[in-house]
Amino acid sequence: MIILFFHLGFLLKEYKNIENKDKLQSFFDYCVRQIELSIREIGYGDATINKRMKEYVNLLFSVIDKIHEWELKDDNKKKEILQNFIECETNYKNYLDYFEKYRIFLSKNSFNNLSKDIITVKN
Repeated sequence: MIILFFHLGFLLKEYKNIENKDKLQSFFDYCVRQIELSIREIGYGDATINKRMKEYVNLLFSVIDKIHEWELKDDNKKKEILQNFIECETNYKNYLDYFEKYRIFLSKNSFNNLSKDIITVKN
């Protein structure tokens, strides 16, 4: 789930000053609704769903807050951010490289290309 939140956070961060706020809000609402529906399909009750959704939304906002000005941070600071969210014993360099490539990918593509049913996107 946390990897999804990093992707969503970078996407929202990249397009917040470019795209219409209503369009981004609709996309955000859609993503949150899909997460909620997935939790419901697992079979959790309403009280558990509400609790989980509150936790997930808070976690997402925390990720968004931490990646603010990501491109201005050095690799050590980025690594600290990742370590706060991702618990693994592997080399965080792979995550740093991946999210940097993802950030660049987002900057080279429009929100419309990424938010519609597109099989391939031209780089």
